[in-house]
Amino acid sequence: MASPKTLEIVKATVPVLEEHGTTITTVFYKNMFDEHPELLDIFNETNQKLGRQQTALAMTVLAAAKHLDKLATLLPQVTQISHKHRALQIQPEHYPIVGKHLIGAIKEVLGEAATDDIINAWTEAYDEIASVFIQIEHGMYEAAMWEGFEPFKVTQKIAVATDIAAFTVVPVNENNQNIDLGKLNLTAGQYITVKTDPKDSDHIALRHYSLYSASTDNGIQFAVRRDNRNEHHGLVSNHLHDDLEVGDTVLLSAPAGDFALNEALISQNEIPLVLVSAGVGVTPVLSMLEAQVLSNPQRPIVWVYACQNQSHHAFNTEVNELLEKAENVEKHIFYFESGQILDAEWLAQLPKPADIYVCGSMPFMDSMIDALVALEHGVDSVHYEPFGPKMSLGG
Repeated sequence: MASPKTLEIVKATVPVLEEHGTTITTVFYKNMFDEHPELLDIFNETNQKLGRQQTALAMTVLAAAKHLDKLATLLPQVTQISHKHRALQIQPEHYPIVGKHLIGAIKEVLGEAATDDIINAWTEAYDEIASVFIQIEHGMYEAAMWEGFEPFKVTQKIAVATDIAAFTVVPVNENNQNIDLGKLNLTAGQYITVKTDPKDSDHIALRHYSLYSASTDNGIQFAVRRDNRNEHHGLVSNHLHDDLEVGDTVLLSAPAGDFALNEALISQNEIPLVLVSAGVGVTPVLSMLEAQVLSNPQRPIVWVYACQNQSHHAFNTEVNELLEKAENVEKHIFYFESGQILDAEWLAQLPKPADIYVCGSMPFMDSMIDALVALEHGVDSVHYEPFGPKMSLGG
């Protein structure tokens, strides 16, 4: 527990962080990568360019400053971040590096305002926060289905939409004692992390991709959208679409993530399951639909999906096959190019109470969460998994 003096000083710096937080984290990343370029193998280059990583870190630091005396209240956010840290293989030895450059960035940006008392307080505060992450991540490493990154062979690659490819992979060595598919217990909503060495990059690149099924009967199944929108060329997604073929090998870390169905509600039929997604955001909620239908097809289900047009409509056949097995279904499809808009006005017709799961792009997530909260769906009933740093949504 941080000292009373540290708590007082750190809390007093909250207004400064609110004003300069993103500037501080931008300086932090620049300085850290200048001194440790090997860490560019871990951090998502796209999120760096778009400012998402900087925003996410700034909001995490701000939340920690506000709650330093009761960090337990941040446990859900810390757990979400720790899942991604474990998937990326962030280790305890990385934390002192981050701490050095974060404190250095605070000093650089605040200048003379960064007194010795402030720097000492934030150093103590960071050590406190880092110890919480390290402890939680230790448990996650212990529970992981396998260690580090293991090789998997691609056994199937199919186009499920114009810009989305679905991959099925199995361990390279069928006798690999570390990975027995028959013993893996996947959870609908989880993601795997792919480690690649794209020919167009000087660095190793890691990316998270959601499982579209929790079944391991055929292998581990995940989907990848080709990211070429807004003049951006997705390094890893294009590599996987263009270069990874059946028979090739890809490195994966063990499944991670806490975006999962509320197990207490799966078997009941009073509170409906509402699954809202856009584009490739359908991937984890498809696995949730599968889990629900296989467990309890009587539960009311509301399926809501939005995408650009019919050619971008992902997993349409798979979704329809599952919905046909359910006994109480509403299905709503929105094609943006046809002027069909999924907005707050439409969301007002959703049942209440409801158990709601949302996944999609960052702008989609922002609009859906804001609308659902405004419509008085409780925060405990709205669950989400954005494709980006989660804290940047203000969690």
